[in-house]
Amino acid sequence: MEKSASASPIAQRGYTSDKEAYLQRLRRIEGQVRGIARMVDEDQYCIDVLTQVAAINKALHAVSIGLLEEHIAHCVVKASDESQDAGEAKVKEAVDAIARLLR
Repeated sequence: MEKSASASPIAQRGYTSDKEAYLQRLRRIEGQVRGIARMVDEDQYCIDVLTQVAAINKALHAVSIGLLEEHIAHCVVKASDESQDAGEAKVKEAVDAIARLLR
């Protein structure tokens, strides 16, 4: 038997207070990606395309760092207040996320 959407509260995420700003940034990045596809389709100069790719990478990096900061400030701190084991698990989760970002 499925629970109704109103029966379970929506989880409060660390980024919830800045959700609209994140969505706006991601929509802007999405537009930049479409712009790069158009540049490639129009056979634009390689360096110009690479410059736009670098700009997108920097924008995504900024979003990633912001989300990571929100995760640590909200999720890790909350878990560490609950128990040492929960806190350690959230710290490991954050470290694993950092490792994925650095690959």
